[in-house]
Amino acid sequence: MAAFLVMLREGVEAAIIVALLLGYLHRIDRRADGRWVWAGTIAAALVSLGVGIVLWNTVGDLEGFAEEVTEGLVAFVAAGLLTWMVFWMGQRARHLRSQMHDQVDAALAAGGATALAMVAFVAVLREGVESALFIISTTVGADASAWQLLGGLAGLLLAAAIGVGFYLGSASIDLRAFFRLTGVLIILFAAGLVSKGVHEFQEAGLFPTVREHVWDFGLLDPADSTLGAFLGSLFGWTPRPSLLMAIAYAAYLVPVLLVFLRMTSTVTRPQHATA
Repeated sequence: MAAFLVMLREGVEAAIIVALLLGYLHRIDRRADGRWVWAGTIAAALVSLGVGIVLWNTVGDLEGFAEEVTEGLVAFVAAGLLTWMVFWMGQRARHLRSQMHDQVDAALAAGGATALAMVAFVAVLREGVESALFIISTTVGADASAWQLLGGLAGLLLAAAIGVGFYLGSASIDLRAFFRLTGVLIILFAAGLVSKGVHEFQEAGLFPTVREHVWDFGLLDPADSTLGAFLGSLFGWTPRPSLLMAIAYAAYLVPVLLVFLRMTSTVTRPQHATA
């Protein structure tokens, strides 16, 4: 579920950007230039895949102290990027279409093909590299499995379908409502990453344990419970958190979630976006 959510969110952002670029080129009678958008998109996807492979092999080959510290750092960095992502898109979702149109106009005026490909490349690369890091972060403190791969692929396929419908005009999407809902889920996921990062640093001896277990809900152990596994993968639930893990989880979740909800609730009139 964590891989599905992250890839759906990142995939929809990338798909909508591509759809907006292609839709605008069609509208201004420059449809043939769409091939440069696809060139930039494919290049960004390949670079992102390469980054993901490097990260996977680097983190996967580490052992002991180095592994624990690296996985802790990955969790903290991923949580920070997730936080930045939801706030950035929460503020800019309603202006995304006009921003993409302005960038296309500037690219066509500046140099045409190369500049247009770079607009798509930079926009999609950001989402792709973030996705690679987030997928790695879903394996922190757990064994990678085929289910994580399938979840990520399912999220990408659904995002692609949304992007196609968006481009064809068959999907009218309230971007702010979508990004607000997924933003809340992402923040919950990020809180779990903060807690996992603390756990990894405690395992490495960099953070004190203080109290090993604040509570013990064995019935929701992810190893034995389907519900526990679901909560663990999506929200970072652990049945036996240390005191510092529980404090870190709450210290991140409460203020970040409240600020995000307050920021996104200031918009009262929804705007539906089409390509």
